[in-house]
Amino acid sequence: MSSSAVPAQAETYNYRVVRQFAVMSIVWGVVGMLVGVIIASQLTWPALNFDVAWLSYGRLRPLHTNAVIFAFGGCALMGTSYYVVQRTCQTRLFAGPLAAFTFWGWQAVILAAAITLPLGFTQGKEYAELEWPIDILITLVWVSYAVVFFGTIMRRKIPHIYVANWFYGAFILAVAILHLVNSAAIPVSALKSYSAYAGVQDAMIQWWYGHNAVGFFLTAGFLGMMYYFIPKQAERPVYSYRLSVVHFWALVFTYMWAGPHHLHYTALPDWVQSIGMVFSLILLAPSWGGMINGVMTLSGAWHRLRTDPILKFLVVSLSFYGMSTFEGPMMSIKTVNALSHYTDWTIGHVHSGALGWVGMVSIGALYYLVPRLYGRTAMYSSRLIEAHFWIATIGIVLYVASMWIAGVMQGLMWRATNVDGTLTYAFAESVKASFPYYVIRLGGGLLFLGGMILMLYNVALTIRAGRSEDAPIPALAAHA
Repeated sequence: MSSSAVPAQAETYNYRVVRQFAVMSIVWGVVGMLVGVIIASQLTWPALNFDVAWLSYGRLRPLHTNAVIFAFGGCALMGTSYYVVQRTCQTRLFAGPLAAFTFWGWQAVILAAAITLPLGFTQGKEYAELEWPIDILITLVWVSYAVVFFGTIMRRKIPHIYVANWFYGAFILAVAILHLVNSAAIPVSALKSYSAYAGVQDAMIQWWYGHNAVGFFLTAGFLGMMYYFIPKQAERPVYSYRLSVVHFWALVFTYMWAGPHHLHYTALPDWVQSIGMVFSLILLAPSWGGMINGVMTLSGAWHRLRTDPILKFLVVSLSFYGMSTFEGPMMSIKTVNALSHYTDWTIGHVHSGALGWVGMVSIGALYYLVPRLYGRTAMYSSRLIEAHFWIATIGIVLYVASMWIAGVMQGLMWRATNVDGTLTYAFAESVKASFPYYVIRLGGGLLFLGGMILMLYNVALTIRAGRSEDAPIPALAAHA
């Protein structure tokens, strides 16, 4: 390498990998939500399975969850974390070639999932369906991701580590531990393995993993996003930095113990179920502390919501975060869970978090990022962002409300008994009664998907009008 190349490398941030993750996050968002609309259609009209095994609900549903969580959400997390850690540490990303490997390796994982899941190769574990060779690739990518992220923090030019990096860091470390423990398996062929655990222990480890995938992948990581992009878009400092630190430590400690609430009324020991319930209820406090901190950051800037559609995405995401983190602890109470368990209420809860919190905060952050990554002052069309906001919000409300109503109705129908103790309704009757709500759910999903397609169009035009541009690193500056 020539001596002249060294300072040029040191003077700019590495936006190339951020651009790649940002674009693919939107592409995978469209793909994942399209599969979601297809399976919502199949639940409404089962004939849409077409008697084709690889188009069946049982195979497309894990593809949907993996595509939305790990492809859309994962690319958004990796891209924004690479951007935020560089900007807040005022240094170029550590180990550039390794960062490039994390992008291409993650895309390989996603493609492998898109091929193997419809073909029926699965470990049958929620959010951890992928077979052992893909699990090994995930491990290699994730370790590389950790090296790049923490290496960048180690070479930071300022002593302070901004709170967003604490949340991103916890997400990276916790997901690594969760993946390694839960994916422990004994391979018996190239694409088949058996879990290293059995029976109720397997169930407990799976839901320790499953709920903490929600807690760290879908919460802590996106809180890192929230703590950077809301203050930046609002042009206001975080309301309370002390509260953000308390929020961090309370959240990362409490979340780890909440998993057993997924296993109420199962073979899991009752005392373990109760511990999961208690910690879930405690979790309400740090969750709402973070939500209030985000909302209060807008103090003095509320008027901006009239004209700033990106801020609308970010603020509404906080509203859904607050709602979902109230609903989750409530549903963990055993008497409430007796009604909600196995019903579509759970589906409504998951999607108020996945679409309302994760989806909206990711979309807002990406709308903030794309112009800056491509040398433009703004997105191609602010009106399209505004349209996207309203289409997506209406879609979420239709989806979540229909599933809440269907879920409560199902729970009440399943437990209704006649005076002689026999069941009042056959299971098929509850399915028939759910049909109109499934149609509404499909409509909500179509709206959200339509908003994502609008976003893809807006981003494509923004990129076409811009140019790939890496921002210079300030020599000595106080702010990112």
